[in-house]
Amino acid sequence: MRIELDADLTLKSLEPKDAESIFALTDSCRDYLREWLPWVDATRNSDHSRAFIQHCQSQEASNNGFNAGIWFKGEFAGCIGFHPINWANHCASLGYWLGEGFQGHGIMTRACQWLVDYSFNELGLNRIEIRCGDSNFKSRAIPEKLGFTREGQIRDAAWLNDHYIDLIVYGMLKREWRRG
Repeated sequence: MRIELDADLTLKSLEPKDAESIFALTDSCRDYLREWLPWVDATRNSDHSRAFIQHCQSQEASNNGFNAGIWFKGEFAGCIGFHPINWANHCASLGYWLGEGFQGHGIMTRACQWLVDYSFNELGLNRIEIRCGDSNFKSRAIPEKLGFTREGQIRDAAWLNDHYIDLIVYGMLKREWRRG
């Protein structure tokens, strides 16, 4: 998969050759990413990034969703993708992360908008969910900008490094989706 959202922004399936780029970005903004992403400390070299890519390829091959690299002006900027798709209930949970230096360009909003649209119109899903740390206001801004409904807060829902955090749950139904 390779989708050019505009002249500067491309989403593409992850390949083993992307492991160095993923690791380099993770390593360059480790402190920033670790505030909200529990996998950062365990990512100590490009082999860990390569294992993530293999997991993503396996997920895609089994028709259980996919993860894409986000490329901005030719540079690897982050990832977006599905946690496993629940085909029985036609729903999926969407996750994403963006390197610190790529913030503030509308990159993630555009990437999420495309993926939600794709989910409803191409995959035939009925519901997309996004869960964000309750104090992760940058991440929460994405579903809010896209018109997702805040459905609730799950207390102590995720273990993040050395403590539990609450998660805010946002949902979008196909019948509610208005692209743009």
